Amino acid sequence: MASGILPRVVIAGLAGDSGKTLVATGLARSLSRRGRRVAPFKHGPDFIDAAWLGAAARAPGRNLDTFLMPAAAVAGALARAADGADLALVEGKRGIFDGADERGTHSTAQLARLARAPVVLVVNAAKASRTVSALVLGCRALDRELALAGVILNRLGTGRQEALIRRALADDTGVPVLGAFPRLDGRAVLPSRHLGLLCAAEHASREEALEAIADAIERHVDVGALSAAASAARALPDAPAPLPRPPARRGLVRIAVLRDAAFSFYYPENLEALEAAGAELVFVSPLADRELPPVHALYAGGGFPEEHAEALAANAPLRRAIAAALEAGLPAWAECGGLMYLARALVRDGRTYPMVGALDVVVEHTVRPQGHGYVAATVDRRNPFFPVGTRLVGHEFHHSRLLWSPGTATALAVERGVGVGRGRDGLVAGGIVATYLHLHALGAPGWAEGVVRAAVAHAGQRAAARIRAVRPSAVPPQPARGDPHVTAQGR
Repeated sequence: MASGILPRVVIAGLAGDSGKTLVATGLARSLSRRGRRVAPFKHGPDFIDAAWLGAAARAPGRNLDTFLMPAAAVAGALARAADGADLALVEGKRGIFDGADERGTHSTAQLARLARAPVVLVVNAAKASRTVSALVLGCRALDRELALAGVILNRLGTGRQEALIRRALADDTGVPVLGAFPRLDGRAVLPSRHLGLLCAAEHASREEALEAIADAIERHVDVGALSAAASAARALPDAPAPLPRPPARRGLVRIAVLRDAAFSFYYPENLEALEAAGAELVFVSPLADRELPPVHALYAGGGFPEEHAEALAANAPLRRAIAAALEAGLPAWAECGGLMYLARALVRDGRTYPMVGALDVVVEHTVRPQGHGYVAATVDRRNPFFPVGTRLVGHEFHHSRLLWSPGTATALAVERGVGVGRGRDGLVAGGIVATYLHLHALGAPGWAEGVVRAAVAHAGQRAAARIRAVRPSAVPPQPARGDPHVTAQGR
């Protein structure tokens, strides 16, 4: 990067299922094999595609989304990537102009303009020839500012068809063809299920799949020309990189993070924000671990608990340990799959599986999605983490619904989205807030600080309770630093 500008490129498509993920993951692994340090990004809130990109690049897969985070945070995230990467690779979402409304707000095209990045368009060319030119010209006409650097043709039938399209594009558009794939069945190497691709963490042959996709990229894409297109990116707008501030007291509290094949939906920035706020993260597997270590808060992210319901139910020792800790006041932030796990039970295919039981609801898995898209909500009731009046944005994608119990309290008024239903989200029970809303730390200032603050308060209460048990009449309540688990980690 002699120029000081991070080379970057957006891999976009004309629609969903055009081959963007196949191309982007293959490129990430191909470039990595060539010794290039790739910073992989997924446009939109998708956890699964971002994780595949990260696995392919051997680097954290991150998300860029102009709904979830302000524009300055998007530019800042790319600027931050320049510190440790040779190239940023951004996979778009849906069709290039598809957004949250009829004007394409929050679309991949809008993101590409903000990122000042060249775009390579993946086109499904099945049963077409010169019509591909019309599609490419239409993209150019709809957005004159779009830096369309090339086209990758996908699902070609014959060599003659490829030659026809190449000549047509050269004559009609001047946009170069950077690659041409035959009819590849991406699902054979990247299988799907109800929320999209099988998670990278669950794919038994993940490395073999990524290597096979990279081999296909090497055969069918001009990786050198694509890298050159990425180098044509313009300078980013000035924006502060969203680097975590060094914590004043590293390891102030310990926060358990549920993470394994059943719970893998975590934005890297969320974990980094908790650490920056002073937390030490302790990863716990609800599938394998039998004990909950000494912690001061719990973060239960999303995932696929329904796919592992039997194993989660069978791990009764950890379920009981978590339930006891939550009953004793342990603060917990739970999102989607985490909400399902903290419920009394999970119902799937007519079978009922006992879960933690900290929330007085039963969750039913459904074949059809119950909520899918961006969410906006306002905190309107007291809770352990956010002041009343806080506005939150995020996204939801859940194939489950609550079977209500009387008296279930909620803390969020939903303006956009479904939540737990009836215009509400954010179940509240003791120190727990459980929501279908997924937050991104770059767009939720104060979330990490709120979780750590609740953990510190809980640590102080535990310390005071222990002291009162020993000298109940002589010793007043002590502040959080009296907790031996806190002092053991340093302040």
